[in-house]
Amino acid sequence: MANTYYITKEKLEQIKKEYEAIKKTLQEEIAGDVPNFLESNDPNPDFYLFEQNFEDLSSRAEVLENILKNYTIIKTPPKENQDKVQLGARVIFTNGSAQQEEYKIVGTIEANPFEGKISNESPIGMAFLGKKVGDTISLPINKKNYKILKIDYKDA
Repeated sequence: MANTYYITKEKLEQIKKEYEAIKKTLQEEIAGDVPNFLESNDPNPDFYLFEQNFEDLSSRAEVLENILKNYTIIKTPPKENQDKVQLGARVIFTNGSAQQEEYKIVGTIEANPFEGKISNESPIGMAFLGKKVGDTISLPINKKNYKILKIDYKDA
């Protein structure tokens, strides 16, 4: 059974562009000059470089193709369900201090805490899912309590 990859429309477009670019590059490499395996009586280092690059690109193309076959777009939920944290929600919360933090809940492919995006499969992402404003979540991993202050879907 294949994984389902939850992604935004923007990420889908990035993946499609990367996949097409890789396919084009692979086709050009196949049609182009492949270095000879032997140069004189010695193995040709250019051949090994070509082979490694081709394998890397092929591997990445397979990953992207799998994502493109098994994705689900993250959509803004109907108004009546926007009071709960779901994929695509921007969650503003405190972590026991007076300082507020903010994260957007995204699929694993887009997760990047430095950009304010956490995975729905991360401990804090899983803990937030289904919660409402005012709810407090405790994580035994870091022994912190998180209180949800606001849930927003404007950029979902």
